[in-house]
Order: sequence, then C-alpha cells, then structure tokens
Amino acid sequence: MSAPYTIIIGLEVHVQLATESKMFCSCSTKFGEPPNTQTCPVCIGMPGSLPVMNRKAFELSLKTAVALNCEIPHFTKWDRKNYYYPDLPKGYQISQFDLPMSRNGWLEIEGRKIRILRAHLEEDAGKSMHDEAGAGKGDSPHLCAAPGGPFRQMGTVPFSGGRRADSRIDLNRAGTPLLEIVSEPDLRSPAEAKTYLTELKLLVNYLGVSDCNMQEGSLRVDANINLHVDTPDGKIATPIVEVKNMNSFRAVERAMAYEAERQWSEWQETGHKMGDVPKTTRGWDEASQTTRPQRAKEESSDYRYFPDPDLAPVTVTDQQVERVRASLGELPAALRARLERTYAITPYDADVLVNQGRALVDYYIAVADSCGDAKAACNWIQQDVLRWLGERQAAIADYPVQPQALAELIGRVKSGAFETSRGRDVLGVMASEGKSLAEAMAAVGIAEVDESAVVELCRKLVEANPKIVAEVREGKLKGVGALIGQAKKANPNVNANRVRELCLKMIQDM
Repeated sequence: MSAPYTIIIGLEVHVQLATESKMFCSCSTKFGEPPNTQTCPVCIGMPGSLPVMNRKAFELSLKTAVALNCEIPHFTKWDRKNYYYPDLPKGYQISQFDLPMSRNGWLEIEGRKIRILRAHLEEDAGKSMHDEAGAGKGDSPHLCAAPGGPFRQMGTVPFSGGRRADSRIDLNRAGTPLLEIVSEPDLRSPAEAKTYLTELKLLVNYLGVSDCNMQEGSLRVDANINLHVDTPDGKIATPIVEVKNMNSFRAVERAMAYEAERQWSEWQETGHKMGDVPKTTRGWDEASQTTRPQRAKEESSDYRYFPDPDLAPVTVTDQQVERVRASLGELPAALRARLERTYAITPYDADVLVNQGRALVDYYIAVADSCGDAKAACNWIQQDVLRWLGERQAAIADYPVQPQALAELIGRVKSGAFETSRGRDVLGVMASEGKSLAEAMAAVGIAEVDESAVVELCRKLVEANPKIVAEVREGKLKGVGALIGQAKKANPNVNANRVRELCLKMIQDM
C-alpha cells in the first residue's frame, strides 16, 4: 500500500562557471592551490576596494538560461545579501534578489517539464573546515585565514563536554562565480530528483559552461522537501526542510528518501503543518545515512537585501539573446531524438550514448555511418569502447582506435570472416598496442579460410560422425554443435555459422 502523502521537492543547484578569474576581481579560480593564496582586497572585502563584473561569467550564465528556456529580462541588477559567517569576509554576498538575470524556464525530463523559477548570478563564499579533537589530547590550534596568506594559528575554542574544535578557513573560493538554478517544487520522488540533476548536469556539460565536478565543489545541491499529507479534512503541507551537504546525486536521492520517511514519522507524532514551526536546515550525514539538524532557516527579509552601490546594472537586448540561442548547437534532448530517429536505436541506447558527451556521440555516428549497421556500432561501443575508457578513466579522444577502423572490424565480423568473440580479441590488440586491423588479426592468428577448404572440412566431419548425423536427421539439432566444435579445433579460423549451415545442408542432402 502506498503512503498517504505526496513528496514535494524543489532543488537549488549552484553551478561554478568555467571562468579563469573570479566574479568581481581578477583572482584565479584554479582549484587545488595552497589555502588563501588566490585572494585580493576585492574578494576579501578590504575597505575602499571596488568590484568589476566578469563579462565572461555573465555570458556563460546567459547561455545556460537561454538553454533552460528562461525569460531573459532587459534589465538586471546586483544586490547585497547581508549575513555574517567566518568564510564570508565582506559580511555580505553579492547576489541578485528581485531582478534576476533570468526566470520562468523549464527543463524536460522523461516527457515532463520541470519548471525553473529563476537562474541568477552570485559570488561564492570561502570554505570552512571543522574538526573536533577529544579532551585531554592537548591544545589543538584554531586555524583561520590570514588575508592573502596561509593559515595562521589562533588558539583553541572549547565546546561543552570538554571537546575542542579546530576550524580552518580557505578564502580561495570566495568570489568564484556561481549560477544558482532554482526549480519550482515540481519533483515528486527522490528518483525524479536524481533524474532532473543528471539531465541538468548533462545540459551544462554540453554547453561547456562548467565542468560540474562535485568533488571539487563545481556543482552543489541544496534540496527543499516537505510532504502533502492526505487527511479527511484535505491535504496538509508539512514544514519545509532544506537539506545540505550532499556530494553526489546518489546522496541526494538517499537523503530525500530518508527525509520523507522522517517527516512522515514526525508529522504522525506532532501534527505540525507548514507555518506552525520555522523552516529548518538539515545536513546529510553520509556515514549514518541520516539527516541532522543544523539551524533555523532565514527568510529573505533576514538578509536585508539592498542594491549594490558599487556595481552598475546590466542590460540585455533581444538581439543578444537571439545570438546566444543560435550558438547553442544541438542540446542533449534533441540529440537523443535524432539518434533514435536517424539510426533506429532504442531510447535507452540513445540515452547511454548522449550521457557520455558529444565527443563520444560523434564517434558513434562516424562508426555507424561507416559500417552501415547502427545497432552493431552501438553494441560495440557500449560493450567494448566504454569498458576500455572506464578501466582507464579516459575520454574518447584518448581511444586509439579510429572510427573507420572499428567500422571495418564490425564489417568483417558481419561478413562472417570471424566470430564476434575473435573480433573482440582483435579490437583489444588494436586498442592496447595501437596496431592496424590487419596487424591485430595477424597477432591473434586470424587468417581468412578459403570457401573450398571449409566445404572439404565439413564433408569430412559429416562422414566421420554417423551417429551425430543420425541424430540430426531425427531432428536433434544440438548435435551440430559438436560438429562445429570439431571444426574449430581443426581450424580456429573457420566461421561457426558457415560450418553449421554447410553441415546441415550436407546432412539434409544425404
């Protein structure tokens, strides 16, 4: 029996844009540099410093917003979002409030449009890292950022229970350009949330606006979730919870599933509905597979937004939007449809290929066009090429077998020159040793067998196996397999299908 509630999910996705410098200064955005070495008076909020907008970041955001079918207003401005946190050195974040650079878009997943409330630009904060040390182990230093320099010791901070916490702040990320993409609460299951995120990431990758590396923080997700519970008095909405600290789409799916069950249990105990208690923030604990309370969630009024006095508004013309639209190229949804329509492959196969990126799709198209068998090309790429790439964590550009060579190999297998299993041996040699098709065939001992030699071999097998021949004449066709086995033992290069065909004909003609 299904639960008497509907899960309501809305997602806030923060995409780090692929720029070389930060949103409002020229500091590098390169990942992995020593802590606090990529800072300047602007991104750490020194008095008198003035921000300057990164034009490239705005262009990438505009490209994404157009691809998400958003409305692009002619006028957008910058706002200060005021709050204090150690990794926010200015005491405010430059963001967009009431006049974002795009709104009212949609992203289609599984035939359904998920509405996009807004996609707006903002700058990132720094990074806080907290570690607790047990009491009695000495004084662990409390570390924080020295502007423009490495971590410096600041002493220890005691917590109740005799525990101390070491905190470190890295401001390298402060000021990095982010595009925040906020969906309407249209998602109805944890699995659907994962599907939406997968499609959004794929779109962003195809556009080239971000690498979406979650391990490096290039894509981060906050999820808002509550339940609509069916009661005799109608639907009741439970209080909204925002879940943070999810470092993979699988974690988002698990966190949403856990939180739905937790909210259902809590509602059964308390009966709290939306408005009875404040919206709260919870963090996802990967180790325990649970969410843990963090803090009450601020409302927009708590941030005291006001227009940033140091930044000029941005205007966008219809002509600019149309130029961006014309530059988008073929996006994932359209590419899937074309592969299904033109190459007659299944939606599943098209999805697998497109999810690997445009470069692999282009490789597939080249193979399919050259060999004339789109399904066979798809099978070889999924079963062999993708396995090779996965084992080496490589991209298709690193694959040493050119499309035309793979197409020729597929053609040889189709013609009956050798079986698929031997063809895979050949492809393995081509990929690992960089050999041509002819060289790889010679390396695995494949030689073409003359038709007359195959006929003579089958004649001898039929004559030497009267018992098997009698069984086959009685309709027991399994015996042909024994004849094929003897043929392969006598000559590994003979084609099994051809041997089967000839032996059956000879037995039938007896």
